[in-house]
Amino acid sequence: MHELSYIVRMVNLAEKTAIDNDIDHVDKIVVEVGAMTGVLPYYLHKYYPEATAGTRLEGSELEVIEVPVTAVCNNCHGEYNPDKENDYRCPKCGSTDSHIVAGRDVTLKNILVND
Repeated sequence: MHELSYIVRMVNLAEKTAIDNDIDHVDKIVVEVGAMTGVLPYYLHKYYPEATAGTRLEGSELEVIEVPVTAVCNNCHGEYNPDKENDYRCPKCGSTDSHIVAGRDVTLKNILVND
């Protein structure tokens, strides 16, 4: 499961950030998961307690925000969500010439600490 490696990376990054900022305990982390990654939020939640054991994140909450695939048309510069229903074409001009601008990454978006 590649979800385990992703959540371990997110926990390590949050742990390092907590250490660098002299934070004793993190209460919650927010992770964005792009639709194109193939990462399943269910498994991120499943492996999270194990990945945080013995860290400053132990007992913290994991929030996962799913990010849809977003493309920008190279023809008309319109932004859209490519999918099977629109044949992956720009709904504004019908072009297939586009580039992906969101939905390909797994990102640690936020670290929350209650004072």
